[in-house]
Amino acid sequence: MSEMMPDLQASLLCDDVRQERNGKFILIGIFDAITVPAFPAVFGRVCIVNRWCCGDGEFAQRSRIAKPDGSVLVEGKDVRMRLPDGVATATSVEYFMNVKFESEGIYWVEILLESDLKLRYPLRAALASPPRAPEGGQPA
Repeated sequence: MSEMMPDLQASLLCDDVRQERNGKFILIGIFDAITVPAFPAVFGRVCIVNRWCCGDGEFAQRSRIAKPDGSVLVEGKDVRMRLPDGVATATSVEYFMNVKFESEGIYWVEILLESDLKLRYPLRAALASPPRAPEGGQPA
């Protein structure tokens, strides 16, 4: 039997993931950026959800977040998945606890399949703008 490498249908970074009884996933707090009042900033939990499709065989995927300098901030373990045929899907959910972002910059979410980088997308970490004072008065 020859393997057919799957396609990465989606990858999202979020606060939490729940699964309904019918198997559907509920993603809570999808990140497009991180905005915090000060650095370093620690996030109690960060989730990476990956959805694979159109493959046939057994595979190992790995997810990680890289710092702006390219070094690894957090990295998961190999997640084994099995796709029995070319129309099956596999969804992985990885939780990273107490993730500490040291500074502003562009971090990178990286998804690997069998040690090959399949997707890399940016995660901007920035300081929140201070609240603006109302005209003629003190900040609220």
